[in-house]
Amino acid sequence: MEDRSALRAWQVVLEHIETELRAGRVAPGDRLAPERELATQLGVGRSSVREALRVLEVLGLLRTATGSGPTSGAMIVAAPRGGVSALLRLQVAANGFPVDDVVRTRVVLEAAALDELAGDPHRDTASAAAVLDAMDAVGLSPAEFLALDARFHLALVEASGNVVASAMMEGLRTAIESYVLAGATALDDWDGTAERLRTEHRAIVSAIDGGDGATARSLIHAHITRYYDEAGLARLS
Repeated sequence: MEDRSALRAWQVVLEHIETELRAGRVAPGDRLAPERELATQLGVGRSSVREALRVLEVLGLLRTATGSGPTSGAMIVAAPRGGVSALLRLQVAANGFPVDDVVRTRVVLEAAALDELAGDPHRDTASAAAVLDAMDAVGLSPAEFLALDARFHLALVEASGNVVASAMMEGLRTAIESYVLAGATALDDWDGTAERLRTEHRAIVSAIDGGDGATARSLIHAHITRYYDEAGLARLS
């Protein structure tokens, strides 16, 4: 079975999982078949299945547990918007994208999504607000704070209901987090920056809750570009 190329083996596993998700045969909370069964079913080696599952876990789609019994194996924890293979390709490619391009794309995606969200009479920012409460915790490291920061931005885009924007933001997530964390080391006053980011986050949510899309767009643009400018990562003004 291992005479297939690594790329082909990856495609087989990804296409299978994506098909299962789209058909509704598996959903978040369900467990995949054991590695040996998947390998036999898909005509690939167990090592190829194992490696594919490992990457899908890194992407946040699966959670694996060792041992035996009902809690072992790979469990679906998220259904990606836009398809598994598309998300994987974007996630991998994003790590090589220029920082300026990633930031400009973020600004366009988030500004449009937030404007759309603010104009929705049934808008719901509760998920994003819950992340902001978590960001108020004392003693967060920069890495912990910025991981929550990324979750906040993604929560707002997801709340807009724009599945294309959500899929693209999720695909760029790893690149965004790595660049933002790298920039934190260049800041002279991390505590001051963190407090400013909290204040700006609250203002953005307030504008959305008030139905003011124009202000939300302006605030998110300034919020993203200022951090990257201060951290010396990109010059977008």
